[in-house]
Amino acid sequence: MNQPQPQNRTAIMPMVICCALFFILGFVTWANGSLIPFAKKAFDLETDLQAYLVTFASYIAYFFLALPSSSIIKKIGFHNGLVLSLVVLGVGSLLFIPAAEKSSYILFLTAIFVQGSGMALLQTAVNPYLSIIGPIDSAAQRISIAGFCNKTAGMVAPIVLSSLLLKGANAAETRLAQAASEAEKQTILNELLDQLHAPYIALAVVLALFAIGLKFVKLPEVNMEEEDVSDNVSNTSKKTIFEYPHLFLGALAIFFCVAVEVMAGDIIGTYARELGAVPQVFRDNATAFTLGFMLVGYLIGIITIPRFITQQAALRICTSVGVVFTILSVFTTGVVSFWFVALLGLANSLMWPAIFPLGIKGLGKFTKTGSAIMIMGIAGGAIWPLVYGYMKDELHIDFQHAFLYAMVPAYLYIVYFASAGHKVGKKNLSVKV
Repeated sequence: MNQPQPQNRTAIMPMVICCALFFILGFVTWANGSLIPFAKKAFDLETDLQAYLVTFASYIAYFFLALPSSSIIKKIGFHNGLVLSLVVLGVGSLLFIPAAEKSSYILFLTAIFVQGSGMALLQTAVNPYLSIIGPIDSAAQRISIAGFCNKTAGMVAPIVLSSLLLKGANAAETRLAQAASEAEKQTILNELLDQLHAPYIALAVVLALFAIGLKFVKLPEVNMEEEDVSDNVSNTSKKTIFEYPHLFLGALAIFFCVAVEVMAGDIIGTYARELGAVPQVFRDNATAFTLGFMLVGYLIGIITIPRFITQQAALRICTSVGVVFTILSVFTTGVVSFWFVALLGLANSLMWPAIFPLGIKGLGKFTKTGSAIMIMGIAGGAIWPLVYGYMKDELHIDFQHAFLYAMVPAYLYIVYFASAGHKVGKKNLSVKV
């Protein structure tokens, strides 16, 4: 199908669908914040490190599926890619049922990985629509609206799942401590796992209905065969993507960007538990607090960039604030420390929108592959919680100091990329790799 002509105004129905898809992405992604403490209790895991495999299973899918997703979309088209991604997400949701029935943590992680695979495909398919369903000069506005839906879902997901899962998990924890036999303990765990049935069957049904409806909605298609050479005029001598070192430095920046996002958003629940003097309602809805502050930062960015501040400057400010809040969280206790971790959502809010365009700038005909490589950097959300968990559980470093050691180097690298890394390999940069 040929590339549609640019539209004079945004097509309403495709925009609504994009917003709904971004809401789904946000909901499934940030549900992990509630699944981590639930999995530790329901599967009777010994350490937080084992529980952090929840985030590993979800985010590592992006590393393996980003480039294949690009090939799949090229073959079947963006519209069919959207439908297929919803089907894969639905299959992943249904896999939680046998995981609960068999009390299998491996199958539970497999279900999360399948969901992550669907999200990788959905990310690859949905983003181009935001640039073609209306005039190009309002594309940033459409991205902002879709991002708002994504972050709103991120706030809703932990609240919904905590009410459905964590309330029962907290009650079961007391019963488990009082269990007189191994058989009684296993019965309690099975009852806890049964709570997975209703929410994930409901999610699978919603995804299936949305996929069916989407299949019959007419959406503009993107011609993958047309290469965008507008940014490649001065780079005609470059033959491979490996001649753009700033791309790979950018992918590493995305790695650390998602790493600190997940640390602040998903790990905050177990961090709050370690603090001790934090109300139960804060612990159960911890991810929602982080995402709430992230949403505030997102709105500030919409208002101030680029009218009052550049994206690069915003990135440097955000990372600096992130370092300050991290240090303050480590050298305070109780609810005060909890709030500084939650406030990292504010610091993290504007990093992705600034890093991504800097990483793919000037790639020309390599832009599509470069974008997939940047998406692979989302694996930071898989690796970094394990690094933190290893320091805390295996090296026996105090949990707050382990948090410091995990977060500050990540922020400092992002500062480097914002200041100099995005220029590496370009003619106007004197610094050599």
